Amino acid sequence: HEREHDREISELITKHEEEMEKLRAELSKEQQHLLDELRQRMVATHKAEIEQAQLQSQTLHSLEMEALRLSLNNLHTSQLELTQSNLRKEKETALVELREMLNDRRAQEVAILQSRHQLEWEKIKEQCLKEKEDL
Repeated sequence: HEREHDREISELITKHEEEMEKLRAELSKEQQHLLDELRQRMVATHKAEIEQAQLQSQTLHSLEMEALRLSLNNLHTSQLELTQSNLRKEKETALVELREMLNDRRAQEVAILQSRHQLEWEKIKEQCLKEKEDL
């Protein structure tokens, strides 16, 4: 009975694997079909866009082209000004941060020097007291 049960399970597993393989193959085929269809649509769309762009470029007047050039030039100029402004702000921010960092470092060094000075002063004071006692 157990062997029969194991055989049935084995057959079910085999059947399941075969069905899964068949489904994978169908899915792969369907994916390939969809990819081919998408590729064809993209090619058709691209071709239509190229034809439309060519048609539009042929129908544009020289005044429209000049207006576009001027508009682009103005846009470029304003972008350059904005970039310069942003760079100036970044530079100012960096300088402020650097100044703060240097002030912090200076404050740390002053604190260290004051601490050393205090220690040396106390040593000298102790030495003086010791010398006084010795005298």
